[in-house]
Amino acid sequence: MPTVAPLDIDGHCLAAVFLNDIPFFAFADGAVHRLDHGHKTVQANDGLLCTALDAAANRLVTAGEDGKVFSIRADGTVEELASAGRKWITSVAAGPQGAIAYGAGRYAFVRFADGKVKEFAHPRSVEGIAFAPKGMRIAVARYNGATLHFPATDGKPTELEWAGAHTGATFSPDGAFLVTTMQENALHGWKLADGKHMRMSGYPAKVKSLSWSTKGKWLASSGAPAAIVWPFQGKDGPMGKAPLELGTRGDAMVTCVACHPSEEVVAIGYDDGMVLASRFADQKEVLLRRPGKGAVTALMWDGEGRRIVFGTATGDCGVIDIAG
Repeated sequence: MPTVAPLDIDGHCLAAVFLNDIPFFAFADGAVHRLDHGHKTVQANDGLLCTALDAAANRLVTAGEDGKVFSIRADGTVEELASAGRKWITSVAAGPQGAIAYGAGRYAFVRFADGKVKEFAHPRSVEGIAFAPKGMRIAVARYNGATLHFPATDGKPTELEWAGAHTGATFSPDGAFLVTTMQENALHGWKLADGKHMRMSGYPAKVKSLSWSTKGKWLASSGAPAAIVWPFQGKDGPMGKAPLELGTRGDAMVTCVACHPSEEVVAIGYDDGMVLASRFADQKEVLLRRPGKGAVTALMWDGEGRRIVFGTATGDCGVIDIAG
């Protein structure tokens, strides 16, 4: 049985990540906790709403109700990167070459590593933001679709339309597809080469967590009593194909998913605090953590795929060592 090193904190954990193999936990009150030769805490935002892991720069980017964007380094150093004035920042993303993007109201902003900021206005509020895996390109999730921008140039944006409220965005690791979460219980996708639509529906709840498998062959999602894992191996993605359903539990809902860094395995967190891992090939399951006090809200593997850091809506967090 894997071992769990628990950390019980009062509050709602929004993100749990590894920086330099050090576990970090970001909470809704803006406090960021880390387990680095003991439990240490720094304060970033005054009211945290969103985070993004900048793996290349080895930092956690945070933003929130105070209209500010901060970075937290592995040693706990906090730096203010940007400000949107009095507007709440409701989405943030980390990109290539030290760039970050964030959304406030109807505007998306891109801050380059040299501190220069470009802004992009939209007719409706910016709900989600993501960087493409290659090149300097962002996707903005909005009402009735998504908009693609090339921030380094002044070219015309690409509009991807689909009726409904789109709340988050993610590019496939090869950059061929864009997938959005929606206010309704569904995902929507576009094949970027030709704009073909991909509708992924049938969820009993909203999808709040997405994770691409190694090499981007699968997209795991929350929002059902199982992790719904869509196949993206073919040139048309999941169109006409059924998803895998991993870790099915009739009495609980999946609230968080995190794919293994090198194997086709997904860690699955549930609304009762349970965490298990499931393998795509044969659906074999391993229990990683028994149910706890609250829903799992954050999961991440370390680089070697041996440890998982997790956080919950009630603040019971910790590190799972797979090897025990």
